[in-house]
Amino acid sequence: MARRVMRQVNHQNLSSGNLAYDYRRLEAEERRRREREEREYAERRAREDLRRRAAHQKAEALPRRRERIRVSPLAVLGFAAIVVMAYMLLMSHAQLNSISKQVVEQQKLLAALEEEHVKLVSRYETTFDLAAIKEAAESAGMAKPSTSQIYNIDLSAPDNVVLYQRGERNALGRVLASAGQSLAFIVEYFK
Repeated sequence: MARRVMRQVNHQNLSSGNLAYDYRRLEAEERRRREREEREYAERRAREDLRRRAAHQKAEALPRRRERIRVSPLAVLGFAAIVVMAYMLLMSHAQLNSISKQVVEQQKLLAALEEEHVKLVSRYETTFDLAAIKEAAESAGMAKPSTSQIYNIDLSAPDNVVLYQRGERNALGRVLASAGQSLAFIVEYFK
């Protein structure tokens, strides 16, 4: 009888006498569980798809209203600022091109003037022929100074200054001198 009970217990738990797992039974249960979850997932997806289609058909049946678009004042201000900056950039490039053109013209003018300067300096130097000047001076009666005509001044002594002051004036003389100076300043101012 004890053997019979043991066999019944073993058949109910599906395990052998050494308490090892029956992997075939575990794999079968796992496979059934996965299949059940896949069916439930497929049914859920089908219900959601049906619900979405119904909502979509309902939305298509209704006339669509167009939502009012609100424009942010900040966006308008930003766009205006971008337009102003683009205009300023364009004008700056125009001014830069104009100034560049003027610089090129001035450089050409400077090069021409430098060339003319070189020509004029060479012409100026050719006009002063020292031999011709010497002949002209001698024909006019000019001669080099002789040693008797040359005087040397010795300035090795320290500088001295002597300041002479006028004598003291009386009070009436000083007032008249001051009034004369004031009148001279006024006349000078209105000239």
